[in-house]
Amino acid sequence: MGIIAWIIIGLLAGLIAKALLPGKDPGGIIITMLIGIAGGLLGGWLGKVIFGVDSIDGFFDLSTWIAAVVGSLILLVLYRVFTGNRRHA
Repeated sequence: MGIIAWIIIGLLAGLIAKALLPGKDPGGIIITMLIGIAGGLLGGWLGKVIFGVDSIDGFFDLSTWIAAVVGSLILLVLYRVFTGNRRHA
């Protein structure tokens, strides 16, 4: 898959992760989308390393989307843990 496909998958996976984990994030929608892009890459990598499967077969493969959403969820949770409820005054 090309880089444009990964960006699209990541953006959508970030939105799906945000829908599954609602709440106010310190970074807003832009950070959530960036987390989605990174999460898609993380999910694909974890699928290969942990399960030994090629989870990045193609744009329309279910395994690609599951890996991207799981990776996005992981990164979104970590982001919330490390940023907490910081408020800028």
